[in-house]
Amino acid sequence: MEKVILSLGSNKGDRLKYLRSAIDRIGDCIYKTPKISQIYESEPWGFNSTVWFLNIAMLLETDLSPIELLDELNIIEKELGRVRKSNASDYESRVIDIDIIFFGDRVLDQARLIIPHPFAHLRRFVLLPVLDISPHYIHPVLNKTIRELFESCPDKSELRLFCHEI
Repeated sequence: MEKVILSLGSNKGDRLKYLRSAIDRIGDCIYKTPKISQIYESEPWGFNSTVWFLNIAMLLETDLSPIELLDELNIIEKELGRVRKSNASDYESRVIDIDIIFFGDRVLDQARLIIPHPFAHLRRFVLLPVLDISPHYIHPVLNKTIRELFESCPDKSELRLFCHEI
């Protein structure tokens, strides 16, 4: 079993419902009860929208490979109504977004998946929820704890506690 950290976000429709549904479905394919952060609300990153995101992080264990997990997460996103544009670099509002941030201490650089997530250390909306569930985790490339990454993060976007548990 490998420890995995996921980041989930939603800013379209019933945001809390989409997060809860994603958590339930992830739990169905992971086999180990996840640890879940508090819920944070963050301003959209990389595009303009009047609706802020709800963000959480999940720490879980799985015996799936990174690509198998990615495939499962993509199915969950699609079942919940996520439609991906062909140009993946365009940011937009979405009902659900699930990213693999860390997969144990693995470093992976493939066409479909890069682990650790290449931008996680630059985004407060990823780091703060991860800080809740795993503050001492050491980034396998940068050799810094999540706490150190959060404290030195150049992102100054607004982030606020939405609620303590989902």
